[in-house]
Order: sequence, then C-alpha cells, then structure tokens
Amino acid sequence: MKLNDELTVAIASVTEAAAIAALPWVGKHNKNAADESAVSAMRERLNNLNINGRIVIGEGEIDEAPMLYIGEQVGNGQGEKVEIAVDPIDGTRMVAMGENNSLAILAAGFEGSFLQAPDMYMEKFIVGKQATGAIDLDHCLEYNLDAVAQILNKSLNQLTLAILDKPRHHDIIKDLRAKGINVITLPDGDVLASLYATMPNNSIDIMYGIGGAPEGVISAAIAKALGGDMQARLITRDIAKGNNAENREWAANEIARCHKMGTEVNVKLSLDTLVRHQDVMFAATAITAGDLLSGVNEQAEYLQTDSLIINGATRSLRFVKNYHLR
Repeated sequence: MKLNDELTVAIASVTEAAAIAALPWVGKHNKNAADESAVSAMRERLNNLNINGRIVIGEGEIDEAPMLYIGEQVGNGQGEKVEIAVDPIDGTRMVAMGENNSLAILAAGFEGSFLQAPDMYMEKFIVGKQATGAIDLDHCLEYNLDAVAQILNKSLNQLTLAILDKPRHHDIIKDLRAKGINVITLPDGDVLASLYATMPNNSIDIMYGIGGAPEGVISAAIAKALGGDMQARLITRDIAKGNNAENREWAANEIARCHKMGTEVNVKLSLDTLVRHQDVMFAATAITAGDLLSGVNEQAEYLQTDSLIINGATRSLRFVKNYHLR
C-alpha cells in the first residue's frame, strides 16, 4: 500500500487547520490557549477525513490529554488504517511571543509505521543522506562528529550543528564552539533543524540534542522519507531537567509508561526502529514567518497558508500555498 497523493494532501490539510487556529494567539503571551486552539482544530479536521486513524504519539496519555492523546482513534473510520504522530505547535512559546519559525506538524504512515512511546524527552542525532551510516550513539559525541566530518569530507570547523539553546546543552555548546564547530542554537522547536539537516542541499550537517519524543518521531519520519539517518534514546526527566526528588518521581513514571508500551529508556534506537516503513509522509504549515516557510498571511477576504509536504514513497518535497476564503 502507498499513501497516494489524495490521502497525503488530505492529511496535510490538518496542519493548515492547526496553523490557522493558532494565528489569533500569535504574540498574545498565552501559549496554552494557542496550543488548545491548534489541538482542537487538528482533531476536528482529522475526524473529517476518510481514514481509520490512531494517534501513536502526541499530546500525552489519555489521563493527561483530553484530545490527540496516545491511542486516540481519529478519522471517520471508513478508510485506510493510518498511524499519526502529531505536534500541533512545534514552538508554542514562539507563537506566544510572536517569534519566527513556529510550525504545526504531523507525520503519518500505515499501521505499524512508528515507534510508540510516551510524551517524554529524547536524545536525537540526525544527519542527511550523505552521512547515512556514519553515526552511532553507543559512542561519544566527539566520535560521531569526527565520523560525520570524515564521510562528508569536511574538517570539524566546517561542520554546522543545530541544537536547542537549553541549560542541559550549554556545556555541550561551549565545548563544540571551542572545537571550531559552527553551532546554531534554537530557542525552541527542533523539527525545523531536522528538516534542514535532511533536505537536499542541506545547510545544517547535524541536528543533535535532547528534546521532545513526539518531535523526535516526526523528525525520524522526515529522515526516513528523505534517505537521511537518525539515532535516538528516550531520556527520563531527571536526566534532562535535573536530578531532584520531583524529577526522579517523574522518571519512575516515565519508565513504567515505556514498559507498558513495549519500549525502554536509555537504549539506542535506530531509524528503522523509530520509523519502520519507507511509505510515510510529513506535513508542516508555518504559523509565524520563518526561514523555510511564510507564516499564515491574513487578508480581508482570505487566509494564505504556506506548507511543506514530504512523501516517503516518492522521496519528494512539495511546497504548497493555499488560500482559505473567509
């Protein structure tokens, strides 16, 4: 089976709906309201599609997420069985602050396509097609950087690496810059960096760091579709956010949830484990303006959206501008 163009475009319309719903909250300093609006719009649109869909990674488990929770059935139940990984807003803080590069994102594939994991932290190492096979998270970061530089025929000071600008990464960033590596820091939202690392003529050689697992699975779909490579580990909260009593309690709960879903923490996950089939698709619609896509453009009679659709079956990228009449 293949995700045909009609189904791919229909699923991509879900990110358009989420981006439009988030627009009124841009710059309003209320990231929860923005997320709630995007989630509601995304779910409503999904439930109008002719699919038998299931959320495999999204807003969290049923006890903590009223919509788009892991295991939720979506669609009208009449079409293909489709698995969906969602992040209604990759960069909620950026929407709230009116900053660039916030996206509504989604990945989809047929049944059995995606790793099932809780909404927790994930260590990620992503490279493009030219560096496929060079990375191994069983080795240290320095080893991997040397391996990528060698396969790309670059010196270390010619490498460009993107990483989230979070306290957990500050020592890494300092060390990488001391080695002469060009480090691009992102305030939030690492899926855009994953895109740049895997797209043709990529401007970023490596996306590395600890971020969200939903974004990690979605990034893996991008890498799989475009022939890139990725390895990852599920990371508990005490490692990502600090070893205190509250985070240790949270971590114990995350480990139990992983066991329930049949996966483990702190174990290397290959790209084929994260995304099992080539026939997957990715869609992103910009909420705010950015380097890759324009944000939702509000006019008197219409809203214009700017989206990217990646189809793994055809290894193709499509940029789509749509006009939505008011």
